[in-house]
Amino acid sequence: MGYNNLQECIRDLEAAGRLVRLDVEVDPYLEAGVIQRRVYQAGGPALLFTRVKGSRFPMLGNLFGTLDRARYLFRDTLPALEKLVRLKVDPGEAMRAPWKNLGLIRTLWNARPKFVSNGPILAGTCDLTDLPNQVSWPKDGGAFVTLPQVYSESPASPGWMHSNLGMYRVQFSGGQYAPNREVGLHYQIHRGIAVHHAQALERRQPLRVNVFIGGPPAMTLAAVMPLPEGMPEISFAGMLGGHRMELVPAANGLVMPAHADFCISGVIDDTKTLPEGPFGDHLGYYSLEHDFPVLRVDRVYHRPDAIWPFTTVGRPPQEDTSFGALIHELTGEAIPTVLPGVRAIHAVDAAGVHPLLLALGSERYVPYDPHKSPRELLTQANAILGQGQLSLAKYLFIANSGDDPALDIHDIPAFFRHVLQRVDWTRDLHFQTRTTVDTLDYSGLGLNEGSKVVIAAAGPPRRTLPTTLPRDMRLPDGFDVPTICLPGVLAVQGPPCVRNRHAQDPRMEDLCRELRDTGQFQEWPLILVVDDSAFTAASLNNFLWICFTRSDPGCDIYGVGASTICKHWGCTGPLVIDARSKPHHAPALEPDPEVEKRVDQLAARGGPLHRVI
Repeated sequence: MGYNNLQECIRDLEAAGRLVRLDVEVDPYLEAGVIQRRVYQAGGPALLFTRVKGSRFPMLGNLFGTLDRARYLFRDTLPALEKLVRLKVDPGEAMRAPWKNLGLIRTLWNARPKFVSNGPILAGTCDLTDLPNQVSWPKDGGAFVTLPQVYSESPASPGWMHSNLGMYRVQFSGGQYAPNREVGLHYQIHRGIAVHHAQALERRQPLRVNVFIGGPPAMTLAAVMPLPEGMPEISFAGMLGGHRMELVPAANGLVMPAHADFCISGVIDDTKTLPEGPFGDHLGYYSLEHDFPVLRVDRVYHRPDAIWPFTTVGRPPQEDTSFGALIHELTGEAIPTVLPGVRAIHAVDAAGVHPLLLALGSERYVPYDPHKSPRELLTQANAILGQGQLSLAKYLFIANSGDDPALDIHDIPAFFRHVLQRVDWTRDLHFQTRTTVDTLDYSGLGLNEGSKVVIAAAGPPRRTLPTTLPRDMRLPDGFDVPTICLPGVLAVQGPPCVRNRHAQDPRMEDLCRELRDTGQFQEWPLILVVDDSAFTAASLNNFLWICFTRSDPGCDIYGVGASTICKHWGCTGPLVIDARSKPHHAPALEPDPEVEKRVDQLAARGGPLHRVI
């Protein structure tokens, strides 16, 4: 029941035909990442690289590469966890049929870790330079741990009960880090480790940190799981893994999993920071170089048969998409118990997760009023934006579920069609400016700083969305190639953006005035100004990625017939979003053509990846 370690998992996947071994030498610098991304895009198997250039440790890629395989890994325990969620949603279920829930006692018992004095992780030590030098993108600043499990405990209340396990970026080569002595620890805003770090600084004491790599796959998923406050991730790992997690002490006094493959153990002992990055991130761009805390490494542990699991982070969808899908399956039913009135939430992976949230809420404040307008939806939107990592959303579209009970929040074109048919741009835009956004999002005013907008729609349809271009259309000079993305959504190619980061673009204001004066495109509720309208409209994913990663609501939303009344901004004509690349944006990720050609050869007839990619 469950896997005790990564080696058991690999043997099981290989026996089931879900894993392929690559016995040719593979370079962890760029090449392994290209292979993993190609196999992921093909819906292919997990990959075991047995000959890694420059390292004695094998590498494992694409372990969570399909949702089906992720479910397979936890097939013995997912039903019990889903049952626990249902009991939270409906506690009366346990009273109606208690005999059906007796098996949950064991699941709950597995939440408590088991402390042991010895384990495979204590068998060996190595230097950071012995680890696979994995670099995913040509402009990455060095080698990174891409599936880290970063463990810390509260200095105010030490012990596993007040611990945090998170997936925070770990750079172990390059930059200004002392070789074999220091690693960069990049944790984004609103992460649990920040609370522990703040407590350590307040007490003027070091923060002990252990970085686990590998071990039971349940530990990896636990590190990204959004859990209720007060529930340690290591407890969830035990329930998901089907057994109590065995923990042994490391050199710094913290625990580490006895069956982990590697553990980088050390302390953050002062306020020292160093530039970390650049690194290809989950928005599809490079997160740039910024100062982040430094972990002084005391020891690097590894088990005798250690395997280095890795992934590639880049423009979605990527392997971490499976994490999001599995998390939604486990937690979706519980959303109404956490956020009353909210029926469903969808963090849109193709838009980089945090930039775009879709939500279905309820309008119950004035059921006797035949003129439906967003009221309770706004209360629910505020609750969503005050909830954990959901607070990092930039765009939140929320619709009243009662207007169309059959509306599926995961049918993105249908959701946009529903909202755009009903939205009133004079009333339904609600901004928050100068607030926090995702650390990796460069569209705002600065690092961690940007804006949000809630777009709430309720009531019957107020317009029919156009699906064809007008014959007599004309646009102002510099704007051309109008292309339809979705019903009611038009992409227009604009001139290169040169605006200052802290200002709006006069060319966009001119465009809105001309559209108002000429009456052109008034029937289109949403117009995007982009660098390449054909690319933007070529697929739904392109539209989502371009629109929501390349715009900040406060800086980049304009409107035809715009006005501010009693400090509420709105417009009578189309909403216009400037989704062009800006001078302050991070560059988009691009692969190395020569490495791509090498991988093509591996996929050719007779090659080890033939018929895999």
